[in-house]
Parts: sequence; structure tokens; C-alpha cells
Amino acid sequence: MLKVGIVGCGKIADDHAAQIRRIPGARIVGACDREPLMAAQFADRFEGVQVFPDLGELICVCRPDVVHITTPPQSHYSLARECLEQGVSVYVEKPFTVTAEEAASLIALAEQKGLKLAVGHDLQFSHVARRMRALIRAGYLGGNPVHMESYHCYNFGDAKYARTLLADKDHWIRRLPGGLLQNIISHGIARIAEFLPSDTPEVTARGFTSPALQALGERQLVDELRVIIRDPSGPTAYFTFSSQMRPSVRQFRVYGRRNGLFLDEDQQILIKLRGTPFKSYAERFIPPVLAARQHLANLATNLRLFLRRDFHMKAGMKCLFESFYRSIVDDSPSPIAYREILLTARVMDAIFDQVRPNKSSASSVGGACQPTWTDSDSAVRCWSPQGAMRASAG
Repeated sequence: MLKVGIVGCGKIADDHAAQIRRIPGARIVGACDREPLMAAQFADRFEGVQVFPDLGELICVCRPDVVHITTPPQSHYSLARECLEQGVSVYVEKPFTVTAEEAASLIALAEQKGLKLAVGHDLQFSHVARRMRALIRAGYLGGNPVHMESYHCYNFGDAKYARTLLADKDHWIRRLPGGLLQNIISHGIARIAEFLPSDTPEVTARGFTSPALQALGERQLVDELRVIIRDPSGPTAYFTFSSQMRPSVRQFRVYGRRNGLFLDEDQQILIKLRGTPFKSYAERFIPPVLAARQHLANLATNLRLFLRRDFHMKAGMKCLFESFYRSIVDDSPSPIAYREILLTARVMDAIFDQVRPNKSSASSVGGACQPTWTDSDSAVRCWSPQGAMRASAG
């Protein structure tokens, strides 16, 4: 039996607990929160879970094999470090840490202790994402990706916490180096990081406060982001975050030398993009038929998963938990490579060094960055791991 502890008893902790309880051989033995009422309410929702006032007591009494950290990002590093120092593997909700330096420190400590780390990039383990990864590994692209496009949008009108964020000028999200972006974009950046061949991409970012938020009196939150990523070995990527574009999508496109793939996370659709055109007018008629057949095939796949009761909204989270727990029991590699965790953190650092509210200067991994600001709009600059900054047209 794998014993699991949870730190932080908010909404996301409920999602974790629900999926942990679906995994044979895993049991939640304890939870803690700085607010006793939150911990008590969590225990009411999930019977049989002991609650504690702090992490140290939870570890001392319950001796968990793994702890899930579901607190605000500012506390991720200190809590994860405490777990590792006490000999406990750690699953950390996204974003993994506030900085890449913290991420590197935790990874080094985990490897020194012979323990496991994972980050909550559960969208990479949804049914459709796993199908995409299998096709890429089988060579469908014709080699490594040449170009990627990642879209990860957010709809302010859909979430109560977003309205609270707009009203609360001292919200914890505002105190993150990357603000709203830091709490959301790691899913979309991680999709790109998985397929970048080197650890030294060049990152160019532009962020701004949308006119819609400015009309509400908001001047600090950056809710529109456009990023270009270039790997030294050739591959490129675009990343788009938007709170305003409709439909609000979570999509990923990847192109190789032979073919491409299109993934829609919300609709759980995967479409093969044929690289070779048909001859003459056939290109006007055959592709729509092939696309229609693929959409019907996606419908059939999703229906089969639904009938098997394996099509719930958090299927990716359950799969990631199971894979992580297996790595702990078998002492096998963590399901998300540490290189990808660190690269995601480095790219995010580079973005926030260029798109950071209320800062006149910032530092990045590998060198100093000096972003300039005009009201809510950041100047465009290039970042490279060597610290080279080149102002470009803005």
C-alpha cells in the first residue's frame, strides 16, 4: 500500500484526492493546511483522512511514501525541500517552483536522496496526448519536430477565482514574478519543452494587459502573451496565451519533415496532418473527406472511453499519478523527465524576465535581462541562456 499525504486543502486538493482514491494500492493517510478549518472540511469530504496543522507532524505521524503539494506556488520550494529532506517523494502542482533555480535545487536534492519528483502537467497524460506521443515516437512526423504551436487560453468569465483575482489587489497570484501567467501557462510551455532537443532555447516574449481588462481599471495583470522560441539545433515554436480570444482553446500543433499533428485538449481530438498534397484538384476534395473520417474516428474513440467509464475530466491526472507511483515502487524514471521540468521552468523564467509587471529590471538564468516598459505593454526582447539580449521592433 502506497501511503499518500496532501499539503494544502483547497479546491485542487479535492481533485487530487478524488483521483488518488481511484488508484488501487494508494491510500491518503493525512492532510494539512495552515487554516485548521480548511483541513477539517477536507477531512469531512474524504473520510478516514487524518489532518494536521503542519507538514512536519504529518510526515512524523503518518510516514507517507509521497506527498502532494497543492499550495500556492510561493510555498512549493520550501515544502518540497522539507519532504525530500525527510525522505519522502514529492508531487508538486504546477507551476513546479517560482524560479528555475529552485527547480534545479529540488531536482539535485531528489537525485542525491534517491527520491522521486513529479510536476502537475497532467494534460500531457490525457488520452489524446498519449495518442499523439505514441504517433510521434512511431515516426509519423518523419523525425524530430520542425515547428510547434501551443495555445493555452483562459476565460475570466468562467471562474469565480478569476473574478476574485480582479477585485483583490493583494491576491497571492499578483505576488508571483509572472503574475497570472505564472499560475497558468506551464501546461502550454511544457508541451513545447517535451520536444525541444536542446536545453538552450532562445526566447522572445511580448505581453500586455488586454483592452478589456484595462476598461475594468486593471493595469497590472498581463493577460495576453505571445512567445517565439528557437532551439539552436533548428526547431522553432510559438506559444500563445490569451484571456480574450474566442474560442478559448487549449491546442497543440506539431510539424515534422513528413507530416504534422493537431491536438485539441478540450475536445479530445487528434488529427493527422498529411504532409504531401494530392495532385491537381484532388487536393480540393480528398482532404475534407479524410478530415471528416478522422473526426468520426475521434468521436468513436471518445465514446468507447466514455462507455468504459474512463473519459472523466481528470483522466490525465489519474494516469500521471499512477505512472508516478509506479516509478516510486519500481524505482524507475519519473513519468516527466527532470530535464523537461527544468527546461519548462527556464523558458518561463525567460518569459517573465521580459514580461513582468512593476519591475524595472530582472535577471534570468545565464545572464542579466533589462526589460523596458510602456504602461501595460512590455518591450520585445530576445533571451538566450548566455544572457544575450537584443532589443527588437516593438
